[in-house]
This record gives sequence, C-alpha cells and structure tokens, in this order.
Amino acid sequence: MSISLLVLLHEGGHVFFAKLFGVRVEKFFVFFDVSIGKWSGKLFSWKPKNSDTEYGVGWLPLGGYCKIAGMIDESMDTEQMKQDPQPWEFRTKPAWQRLLIMIGGVTVNFLLALFIYSMIMFHWGESYVKVSDMTMGMEFNEQAKSLGFHDHDIMLGTDKGDFKEFLNVNGDFFRQIAKAKRVDVLRNGKKVSINMPGDMDMLAMIKNRPLFCVPYVPSTVDSVMAGSPAQKAGMRADDRILSIAGKKIETWSDFDNELAARTKSLESANTHADSMKIRTMAVVVNHKGSAAADTMNMVLTPDMKLGVYYSSYEKYYKPTHIEYGFFASFPAGIEYGWNILRGYVSNFQYLFSADGAKSLGGFGAIGSLFPPFWDWHAFWMMTAFLSIILAFMNILPIPALDGGHVLFLLYEMITRRKPSEKFLIYAEYVGIGLLLLLLIVANLNDILRWLGYM
Repeated sequence: MSISLLVLLHEGGHVFFAKLFGVRVEKFFVFFDVSIGKWSGKLFSWKPKNSDTEYGVGWLPLGGYCKIAGMIDESMDTEQMKQDPQPWEFRTKPAWQRLLIMIGGVTVNFLLALFIYSMIMFHWGESYVKVSDMTMGMEFNEQAKSLGFHDHDIMLGTDKGDFKEFLNVNGDFFRQIAKAKRVDVLRNGKKVSINMPGDMDMLAMIKNRPLFCVPYVPSTVDSVMAGSPAQKAGMRADDRILSIAGKKIETWSDFDNELAARTKSLESANTHADSMKIRTMAVVVNHKGSAAADTMNMVLTPDMKLGVYYSSYEKYYKPTHIEYGFFASFPAGIEYGWNILRGYVSNFQYLFSADGAKSLGGFGAIGSLFPPFWDWHAFWMMTAFLSIILAFMNILPIPALDGGHVLFLLYEMITRRKPSEKFLIYAEYVGIGLLLLLLIVANLNDILRWLGYM
C-alpha cells in the first residue's frame, strides 16, 4: 500500500509537469504491463474521453511508469523516435522544461516526505529517550573498552555536539561516535573525555556482535509467548533472568550474546542428539517478590528462541516528549526529514563495501520495516522514510533512472549539444541492466537471510 502510493505520486509528478508544458502522456500505470504473447499485460485500464492518456494497472509489481511521448525511457519505444518530431513531444521542448519534467517525481517524493513528517510532529509530537538520560549507562564491547570506555558510562556527547537518541533509522548515534575526535561520558558522577580516532567504520560498529555499545537494560521479562519453552517451564512476566547454561546474565545484551554463541554452535551440530544438547539448558530466574532463585530446565526452539518479550529501555529511562503546534510542526518536520536524507546519503558510501552489499534488502526487507500489527504512526513514519529513499535513489545519475536523464539534460544545457538517440538507447539498456542486477542481489539477500545463511 505504502509503496504503491509513493509510486503513484512519483509518476504523478512527472505527469503534472508534462501536461503543464503541453507534452502528451500516453500511459500512466502503477506496476508494469509487460505483455505475454498476445496478452497486453494489463490487469485493467481506461482512457478518459478527450484524453491522450491511458491509465491502468499492470501485472508486474515493480513500481510503475508513465510513457511520455517523444522520450527514450524504459518502454524502449524506438519506433516513435523514428517519426518526425511533433510539437507535443518531450524531445521538442526546451531543455529547462524537460529538466522540470524529469525532476517532477523526486520533487513530489521529497516534499511529500517533509509534509508527512510535519504532520506526524503535529499529531503525535516527538518522543525519544535522550542518551544522557540513560542513568544506568551503556554496556561496551571489547573494541570500545580498548578505547577507554567503561561499562555504565553515561554517554553525553562528542566534539560534534550532544547525543540525542540511541537508535534511529540513520544510525546517527554511531555515526557521531565514528567521526568524533572526543567522546564525553559521565563516570561515577564525573565528566570524563575519551580521545577517539575520528575515522572509525560505522558499519562495523553496528554489524559487530556484541555491538560497540548498547543501553544497560536489565534482563527482566516483559511478557511470555503462549506455548513457548519459557511458558511451559513456568516463566512469568517480571521474572529476572540471572543465568543461561551457567553463564551470568545481567542485561538483554548479555542474553542475546549468549544465545548468538549457542546458535553458532548449533550450525556445526552433526546429529539430532548434538542439536538437542545445545538447545537444552538450565535457565535461572528470580521471580518478582521472591528472594530465592528458581532453576528451570527447558529446550529452546530449533531457531534458539526462549519465547519471551524483552523489557525496553523506555521502561527504565524517562522519555522526552515534545509537542508541536500546527505552524511549529513544519520546521520540525523539515529538520527531521532533512536529517534523514543527510544520514542516508552519508550511509550510501557503505553500499560499495562487502558488508554493505550484504546489507542490501529487497521486497522482504522493505516489508519487515513495518510492524506486524497496524500502527498509524509507524505506517506514516516508514512511508515518509521510503519516500525520501525513493527520491534519493531516483536522482542518482544512472541511465534509466530520473537522475540519468537529468545528467544528460545538464550536459545538453552546458554544451548546447544533445546526446545522440543511439547513445541514449544504449545508455537506457545499460541502466536497466544495472537496476535488474541490483534487484536480483537485494532479493537474493532476503532469501539468504530467510534461509539463515546471512
């Protein structure tokens, strides 16, 4: 639903400027109507009376498109380009008009994202837990400790400014640490400054397990899943997990790390007996209101799940909530959206690394961004985020994308020479090939994650 809405509005941006400048739009489709034999590939379509545009829905759910007369695009209609140019065609219009037609889609997506963020600020406000308000501090991995961090240090900020929140879609917290020359922490009530290299690998900080640092959140169970190993063993909400298989557990980070280690051991299990031995463990808990510890023997699920929901750090740390009036919501939403775009552009450099390529995701990854239950706040937050991503990805200077057309138009405006139609056709083929390759890699990553190989 979200992707379809964004594609519809994106293509609508192109159509708006095309019709504004008198360019015919022959097709406006959500999804692609790739023909199969004699079948046109259209699920349905209609053409309003006295209109040059056919509107419809195709069968192949890979975005959408609008076919603009006199333009070399993904439709690859080269026959039309062999005819004499007509005054209603894209190719006969001034370069500045063609440029506006091409950036119409990304402009709509970007403005839409800013508007959605603004309305989120107006309706729900902004809520987050300040890093400096996490009074039990952080847990650090060995890399962080080698730099001088101690468990329970309260993170204050860097030479770049104060920290805001721990995790968001951009990873701003870790980026700030990665680029910092100095990190300030509160240790035993005193401010301590830690010198930093200033050029750390942010992607490694996030992908390494344990993480560089995580908020200290006690391993207290929020709730227990019905029919899970934890419920069958008698575990209840508000139980505190003290140890797993003899390993001391204080926080949910400790819990995750221990299960991750046992999951890795499970991969090398040769027999069912080996597997059951790894999955069977003693879990020591402290029931709420009880002074004595209770040892529970249980067998975890084949994917090493205990069946408990974690308590979140919002339970232990006071959140900051900011309300915005109607007019104040717009600068707040614009600032939030601009920060999302800036962070995404900064993260884009990691795409060209081995770990970055593995982090690519396709339709499955996009779907996993949304919660398993309906939540309007989450829906609009992710819709705005995807709108910004769609705008950024489309403006990249890759043939077949809007950015590729913009690149060739800028070349024409600067040199006063149009690239040849033959060149544009070959460039379109190259661009489509690159996009298909990216699509295959991204969705293959989804499949490998689902199979447990990544």
